[in-house]
Amino acid sequence: MNSGVLRRCAEYAEEYFEGLEQAPANATSTREELRRAIDTPLPENGLAPSLVLDEIVGRTRGGHLGSAGGRFFAWVIGGGLESAIAADWMTSVWDENVALPACAPAASIVEETVGRWLKELLHIPADASFAMTSGCQMAHFTCLASARNAVLKDVGWNVNRSGLCGSPQIHVLVNAERHGSIDRAIRFLGLGEDYIIPIDTDEPGRMCVESFRAAINTTEGPKIVVLNAADLNTGSFDKFTEIIPIAKTCGAWTHVDGAFGIISRASRRKIALSVGLDLADSWATDGHKWLNVPFDSGLAFVHDAEAHRQTMALSASYIDTDTVVRNPMDWTPEWSRRGRGYALYAALLELGKSGVEALVDRCCLHARTIVEGIGRLPNTEILWRPHLNQGLVRFLDPTPNASEASHDERTIAMIDAINATGEAFFSGTTWQGKRAMRVSVVNWRTNENDVRRAIQAVEQFSSQPS
Repeated sequence: MNSGVLRRCAEYAEEYFEGLEQAPANATSTREELRRAIDTPLPENGLAPSLVLDEIVGRTRGGHLGSAGGRFFAWVIGGGLESAIAADWMTSVWDENVALPACAPAASIVEETVGRWLKELLHIPADASFAMTSGCQMAHFTCLASARNAVLKDVGWNVNRSGLCGSPQIHVLVNAERHGSIDRAIRFLGLGEDYIIPIDTDEPGRMCVESFRAAINTTEGPKIVVLNAADLNTGSFDKFTEIIPIAKTCGAWTHVDGAFGIISRASRRKIALSVGLDLADSWATDGHKWLNVPFDSGLAFVHDAEAHRQTMALSASYIDTDTVVRNPMDWTPEWSRRGRGYALYAALLELGKSGVEALVDRCCLHARTIVEGIGRLPNTEILWRPHLNQGLVRFLDPTPNASEASHDERTIAMIDAINATGEAFFSGTTWQGKRAMRVSVVNWRTNENDVRRAIQAVEQFSSQPS
């Protein structure tokens, strides 16, 4: 191979990473500009690989959010550890289908190892099974599919053989402040949104125990319970030690949405927030959030490994069953997929237990510093002071007797103005009926200078009139 395109790719990557500290956190090209640059006629004749790379980089310039950098605080997006990015590149170079050990021997063993490491790191039962998916959405699908099959089996119904038509109806009890990916997974699984039972929450967004107890005790038939670890706005955890035993008494399967919060169990300072989480039946999280591996990386863990395998596995005459290494495709909804384990393996080797713990603690400190720093500025209000890595602030209209709607409009305008500077990037949310700016910190690159710059980006607008 003599095109030089891979060397050129490495040069582009190095240039991008070296420029992150000063690069804007926002996209600087408009949608119209990007469309003009990208949406061209398909060429009659192809280009050399190195020219193709030049074209892609050039045409998309200005169209990338700075989510890889340390001043990106919108949503929950990690930055990609350098070792994980490099391992992800090699994953594409090796270009294996990690369905079977016969197709990808090393990748299969890497996945087994990563699964074991993560269960140890996150204090999940060692005998739980696991799967690597495209993200937490498909991790929920994997776990809740296992739950669906298990709770129907408990009442004598084999969903693999008989399907859902005519089956006992499953009710799913959920935190009223759940993430939308739970509803989508329930929809994908054919359980029906009409059979979701939202449970009221307290101010931090935790499921109310007594409301849950009353709801589950009056719900007939097979049941699944979905709990939060942690709330997407406040980072609050449901009361696992109280709710899960009630669910078990009622024969329900308990699933935990731990998209980012479950990673906090690697921190000795933060693990008390999720005490009792290990009592659940299944857990879902993302690697591309707090573990800082490239997209896409989801993780599903299921305590009842047999229920998990029976839900996903398939046998055929052309599929080789390995007696030494598990078949990865027996645990995921996908057949063909890349080796997602390599990037996680690299990240965990680079960080080690102490490094993951330090990353969690550092992000939590930065989130609190940003929220408190903004909260000291004129015309601001702290709605939620972080105890994890999520916080909420609101910007108040300084006009005398301003309405709640005016405060909402001020908050929206402030977020837009801050983001337009490129110094920091935040997202909005609605919490308890109020528009707020959400502060989310999960990026390994975020440092004290990034925190100062973010607060300064807000300061230049906070005292201005509406």
